[in-house]
Amino acid sequence: MLLEFEQPIVELENKLAGMKSLAQESDVDISDAIKKLEDKIVSLKKETFQNLTRWQRVQLSRHPDRPYTLDYIYEITEDFVEIHGDRTVKDDKAMVGGFGSVDGQTFMFIGQQKGRNTKQRQMRNFGMANPEGYRKALRLMKMAEKFNKPIVTFIDTPGAFPGLEAEERGQGEAIARNLKEMFMLKVPVICIIIGEGASGGALGIAIGDKVMMLENTWYSVISPESCSSILWRSWDYKEQAAEALKLTAPDMLKHKLIDAIIPEPLGGAHTDLKAVAEEVKKTILKNFKALDKKSAEKRIEERINKFGDMGVVK
Repeated sequence: MLLEFEQPIVELENKLAGMKSLAQESDVDISDAIKKLEDKIVSLKKETFQNLTRWQRVQLSRHPDRPYTLDYIYEITEDFVEIHGDRTVKDDKAMVGGFGSVDGQTFMFIGQQKGRNTKQRQMRNFGMANPEGYRKALRLMKMAEKFNKPIVTFIDTPGAFPGLEAEERGQGEAIARNLKEMFMLKVPVICIIIGEGASGGALGIAIGDKVMMLENTWYSVISPESCSSILWRSWDYKEQAAEALKLTAPDMLKHKLIDAIIPEPLGGAHTDLKAVAEEVKKTILKNFKALDKKSAEKRIEERINKFGDMGVVK
């Protein structure tokens, strides 16, 4: 799938592929023309992706080829073992988690998981967890705390599932309990937004010592479409809503709602999984080493103060 602002780049890349094919099939030397076109493509990419609007970043965060939670986990861990079920209702496929090692250090990885095709999307409920998903996440966090293992969460959800059955099983209570319990976890907690970070569905696994965002992601109380439908009674104003919400990574960092931005390859995370996974891995290990030097009491105190200071006007 091509996003509108990617179209000019793809047209040049197709032209480049045609020129390379022509060069192989004939004896004509067009190496200079190929080099010029390659430079033009790189220049256009830089210009395009350095000047994306907020709505375009939202579109990029939803790119169907973008890496999801399990893509990162399998890329950076050596021996990931997934753990299932909340021990109450069922195993929520929209929330995944388990132990995995990174350079000899064991972490508990937890995150929302979307699907690649229609069947997978239905199974994963489009990355929207039910209450049992949040209860599974909390069970895994408590297990990590019991064995003194640090926790890494990957956030990528359009929101918690808003269905009737989710409300009947206590969606609000499940998320609220996670917020309360995550503040008091004795082990280091690192949270990374890898795609969409919408509302309480994202916040339910995003209370950590360090909260970071990939470059082309968003984090907000509401999606641009929902904001537009509430304010203008139409989805047509989603671009204006995105600008007003200030939901991109630079916006979040400016307002001190996150701690850092993790760079993505030129063109977005979907263009080079290995490169972006390596950045994520380095970020996790660097932050864990710093957090591990602090006592549990100090980490909890700083965690509470960090979120308590948000929104305070002096």
